[in-house]
Amino acid sequence: MKEYQTITEISGPLVYAEVDEAIGYDEIVEIETAQGETLRGQVLESSDGVVAIQVFEGTSGIDQNASVRFLGETMKMPVTEDLLGRVLDGSGRPIDDGPEIVPEERQDIVGAAINPYSREYPEEFIETGVSAIDGMNTLVRGQKLPIFSSSGQPHSELAMQIARQASVPEEEEGDDEESSEFAVIFGAMGITQEEANEFMEDFERTGALERSVVFMNLADDPAVERTVTPRMVLTTAEYLAFEKDYHVLVILTDMTNYCEALREIGAAREEVPGRRGYPGYMYTDLAQLYERAGRIQGRDGSVTQIPILTMPGDDDTHPIPDLTGYITEGQIYVDPDLNSQGLQPPINVLPSLSRLMDDGIGEGLTREDHADVKDQMFAAYAEGEDLRDLVNIVGREALSELDNKYLDFADAFESEFVDQGFETNRTIEETLSIGWDLLSMLPKDALNRIDEEFIEEHYREDDSERKIVEVAD
Repeated sequence: MKEYQTITEISGPLVYAEVDEAIGYDEIVEIETAQGETLRGQVLESSDGVVAIQVFEGTSGIDQNASVRFLGETMKMPVTEDLLGRVLDGSGRPIDDGPEIVPEERQDIVGAAINPYSREYPEEFIETGVSAIDGMNTLVRGQKLPIFSSSGQPHSELAMQIARQASVPEEEEGDDEESSEFAVIFGAMGITQEEANEFMEDFERTGALERSVVFMNLADDPAVERTVTPRMVLTTAEYLAFEKDYHVLVILTDMTNYCEALREIGAAREEVPGRRGYPGYMYTDLAQLYERAGRIQGRDGSVTQIPILTMPGDDDTHPIPDLTGYITEGQIYVDPDLNSQGLQPPINVLPSLSRLMDDGIGEGLTREDHADVKDQMFAAYAEGEDLRDLVNIVGREALSELDNKYLDFADAFESEFVDQGFETNRTIEETLSIGWDLLSMLPKDALNRIDEEFIEEHYREDDSERKIVEVAD
């Protein structure tokens, strides 16, 4: 292993050094400063005689007297089942005062793409306990379903609720077989110390930490480390899913901070910027992360992703949500207007979408009437939303009796179905039961998207009967 003292330039998080041998892309580097401190880095660019190194801990203290050692290998994540219950920093080192991690193996953090031929189609239900997701935009195992939010919205609380409540309902028929365990891997990028404390207090208070691995990259940590964190997270997830048969839910927050780190490094490298200053390769970079979700034939485990991103200016045409929407299978919108009304969680179901929902619900998965109930509630809520605009012009008195019922339905949908609080965990049965309560506010002949058999079984004739049943329950 050669050691060089040939640093020629330092630019932001990058160090440039002259070399006299071929250095591999993504190779890990150790830089020893004149003060004896050892910093880690990664080769970002390698050309004849010169390499660019991105330093994870920042370039403070590095000068021309520093020594550079190339380790001849790419960055690897030490993985083991014992990572469950541990808290690590953004580059995979323990920060919870626990014992040293003894890895079963060390895996390359870039990972290998899943062969499309070997992929299994995602179609098993994941219960998050959040009605607006489970009932209207269902998450399935192996899916990537991002949450689109904006600055100041309670997306962190929603992320904690999902991490705390998410579970995989196992089929009753498979009681004789060992069921796969469920794990959550939480990757935080560029969050504040206050947010980090809230996350950890919630994980410890609820006991969710026992089945979780937490990676924490804080706002004052180097931006370069932020580009490594999601790859550490996903490497751990793939190990638990495909080698230990866990169903793994990966929550990444905040992908906007990750993309800002890409832009910062691109500027330091003096790259030609793309749209709004972001690198032209950002689509490819995001796809390399998102496409690591999925299921593999012959393996019991799965990797499901919920990336969270804050849209700058609440603009979903911004490059980050725009590119994310191309790659992922839907989106969940956190709505500022619903948040200002005090709804928890403030999920707007109308622009939200889960493209794989239809294959993950129904008989044997959730309930046979789920798809019909979802379609009818979407239609009724959309009708009520349209009528709200009309009421502002002509008033409620000018509307028909049915139109007024749609208005009442829209109000009740938000207050009873969407607004459940961040501490309430609803089963899919409870979610669908509330849905039928709401649909019973409408006359039977308005339920044109539901099979008559389901109407006969679940519909309650009038409000008074509905209230009596609620009291009895």
